[in-house]
Order: sequence, then C-alpha cells, then structure tokens
Amino acid sequence: MTLIPVLLSGGSGTRLWPLSREAYPKQFLPLAGEDSLLQSTWRRVAPLAGTAAVVVANENHRFMAAEQLRAVGCEPAPMLLEPVGRNTAPAIAVAAMAALERFEDAVLLVLPTDHTVGDEPAFLDAVRVALPAAEAGRLVTFGIVPSGPETGYGYIQAELGEGLRGVRRFVEKPDRIRAEGWLAEGGYYWNSGMFLFTAQRYLQELERWRPEILECCRNAYKQARRDPDFTRLDAEAFASCAADSIDYAVMEKTTDAAVLPVDIGWSDVGSWAALGEIQQQDASGNIQHGDVLALDCHNTYAWGERRLLALIGLDDVVVVDSDDALLVAHKDRVQDVKAIVQRLREEGRSEATWHRKVYRPWGAYDCIDQAERFQVKHITVKPGAALSLQMHHHRAEHWIVVQGTARVTRGEEVFLLSENASTYIPVGTRHRLENPGKLPLELIEVQSGSYLGEDDIIRFEDVYGRKL
Repeated sequence: MTLIPVLLSGGSGTRLWPLSREAYPKQFLPLAGEDSLLQSTWRRVAPLAGTAAVVVANENHRFMAAEQLRAVGCEPAPMLLEPVGRNTAPAIAVAAMAALERFEDAVLLVLPTDHTVGDEPAFLDAVRVALPAAEAGRLVTFGIVPSGPETGYGYIQAELGEGLRGVRRFVEKPDRIRAEGWLAEGGYYWNSGMFLFTAQRYLQELERWRPEILECCRNAYKQARRDPDFTRLDAEAFASCAADSIDYAVMEKTTDAAVLPVDIGWSDVGSWAALGEIQQQDASGNIQHGDVLALDCHNTYAWGERRLLALIGLDDVVVVDSDDALLVAHKDRVQDVKAIVQRLREEGRSEATWHRKVYRPWGAYDCIDQAERFQVKHITVKPGAALSLQMHHHRAEHWIVVQGTARVTRGEEVFLLSENASTYIPVGTRHRLENPGKLPLELIEVQSGSYLGEDDIIRFEDVYGRKL
C-alpha cells in the first residue's frame, strides 16, 4: 500500500491573534523555530511519505501554502482548494478522492498543519506501529498521553489493554474537575486530530454515516476546475456541504475506530499559553521573543516584532506586539482572545483579517502610513512576478523604485525604471508593475485620492487567475 500524507491547512488560528489572522493564519508562521508550522509538518512526515502529499488549503492561501512547501522540498500533488471552510470531514473526503485517482491502495496519514511535535522519531515509530491496523481496515487515531488535566482539548476513552486498542467514546472538552477525574481513572487521552486509514475505508464509513456530506464532496470534486498546480473545488457544491468534523461525522459512529496512545511532545499551539509551554523559559519563567527587557517579572510571555518591549513588575501576563495591534492579557484568559477577534469582526475592523503587511502571489505590500486622502506602501515584487493589469477610479499613484528594476505599463507606454527613478499613474489609467530581474523589486507607492480601498481595483488581466 502507498502512504500519502494529507496536510490540512485550512484553519484560521484566531486564538493566536494578533499574529495569526484569517488572511495569514498560524500554520504559515514560524512560531516554534525557523520553519513555519506547515513546513515543519511536512519535514516531520517526509521520511514516511510514499508519494507526493495531498494538501487541502483555503483558496485565499493557495500561493502562500505552495511557496512555503516548495521552499522545504515538498512538491505536492495539485493542491485542493476550498472556496469556504467546511471542517475536517469534507476536507478529508476530497483528499481521499484525490488520493484514489493516483493509487487504489492509498493509505492516508491525516495531519493538521498547525500543530507541533517535539519527539519526531517517536511520531514516526507510532505511524509504523499503526500502519498494519489501518491497512486491515481500522480507522486509527493517535491519542496523546495527557500531561495534566487540560480543559482545552477533547478526550478519547480507550478500551482496556496496551498499545493500539478500540475506542470506547470520544468526549468533548471537560471542566477541570472532570479532567482531573479522567486522569485519575486512566485510559483517557487527548484527541490529537491525527488519523491513519485507507482512503477507501474512510469514504465507505462516511457514506454509511453521512451520505449527504459525501454526495456534496463528490459533486464539488467532479465539477472542480483543474490546472497543473491547483484543483479548485466547485464553490456552489462545496458550500452546500454540511460543516462537520471527522470526529462527529465518522469516528464517533464507526465500529472500526482504534486509538494508539502516544507520548510525542505534541501541542496544538491553541493559545499563547500553549505556545509558551513549548518554548524556553528563563530562571523566572519568562519567555521572550524579540527585543524585550523584563524587570521583576515572573511567568510572562512577551513577543515583540519591531520595537522594544519593556515589562516591569508583571506576573502571569502575555504581551504580544505586532505592527498594528497590541495584546495584553492575563495567562488565565488567553483562550478569550477569540472573543476579541469576534468583536473586531462584528465592528467590521480589518485587524480581524489582515496584518499591516499583506501577502500577494506576486509578493507583498506593507502600509507604512495613511491618513485622509493619502496612503504610503512599501511594495516588494518577487523576481519574474507581475501585478495584474488594472485601473483605479478614485486614486492616483506615485511609484519610486528603491531596489531592482521595474517594468511599467502605463496606458499605451511600456518602460523600465531603475533605482531612484519614479513615475506617476493618473486616475483612470490602465497600468501594470512587473519585476523582470532576478532580485526582489522594492518600491515606495504613494496613493492619493478620494477613496483608497483595495476594492477600487478593476482588473483586466491577471496571471494568477484572480477574479477580473
């Protein structure tokens, strides 16, 4: 049989706001080392992979996911793009369909890409131990040996025995008293969200227990738009699918569920407190990232990106300073960060979704200043990349090249701009910016006009397939 990693990369990671946001969630961030969590997931599973991975991602994240994976040597099969999130049961269903097109004997190792594993050899050994049961038709999940009465995870109660065994039940996140009781009783494990089974068996069980989900997924996959890099699931068919987790849809109902308890240094990095548990502390229990000075502080977590953070006389506090938002919270309340994100969404504020620096398939832009009727951006264009041919109804733009060479289309003109040269794009003029060189192109863009929103972009051509 052929082992195929399935990398689930559709999460939003709201509890790690302000670093993790909808447009650039935690799986793309280097929170536990130099690699992003997505990249670390691939490196972890690569020694076992029998073929290219199947990656399921949000359509808006497709270029970030592809670029990050290729940077660590992962050339996935055409990436499956979800037009909307529908939880893990549908995501794994379309991954199984894609895998079966390549291998009739596909065994899926399903991995969330926003988790960490401290003991990677133990993880690989666990997969090898569970593989015969999966090949025989069991639906295997990996239960994490609990290190304490955690209330932020779901639990799995295993049948009596050693090693891989049957599942008695899946249990929702408990309160502390119940969690303490389960640990005292034994036989309860944290639900890791990692699974191992054949693609055929998963689809069979999904058809048995949730046939309407399977039908929607089949339609979305059958009607998908395909190119060499991406498989875009049909938006209408996939949106009509019920949003449900694999736990509710299949694992809690099937009689073939099995669990293998493992102690692999696992974390779902589900909060700032959880992230702190996997990072190095000083003698006073403080964790610091960036330029941080702490005086008479204990058990604090401080993350700074661009400026000095000074903490004085604080205990059990989390401080996270990003380009455009500052979070200060007591460690006991970090799970409530998602309530802040929900408030931002209700108020229509961009900080719920976007960072100040916004990534695009051609590069990125950073809004470094703005006020009424003007905005200043630092734009970086990757070598060989090009922005869309576009026009604005309400703003003019001034471009000043800082580094590299720009090819500029302005109306009927096409010309090159070198370092320290500039040009002006009047309101209503078709224009395009390209980087014909081998080094990144950097420029300063000054926008002026009555309306400066990103929705004032009329596209005429786009090499990345974005809507015109």
